[in-house]
Amino acid sequence: MIRPLSIALALTGTLLLAGCESGGGGGIGGDPGAKALPAGQSCQSIRGELNRMDSQGAQSKVERATHGKASAADKAVADQYNNLLNQYLGARCHV
Repeated sequence: MIRPLSIALALTGTLLLAGCESGGGGGIGGDPGAKALPAGQSCQSIRGELNRMDSQGAQSKVERATHGKASAADKAVADQYNNLLNQYLGARCHV
């Protein structure tokens, strides 16, 4: 029950941060448009990796890291998860 809420909060936070970073870019209404994925990545491969990380408890590690209570290993997992999530959202895979 907590996982969908956590994912929704993470997505909302990421979208808000992405909006702040755009700073009035080039597209309509300042929208910079979808970002290209790194070579060898696809929306499906990133979603699969996020699902795998979710099943291994990455969300709780992200939450601990957000509150500054994570070990170095948990912070590394949280950073990897957030990086993948930013790629996924930046490429507009969720649309």
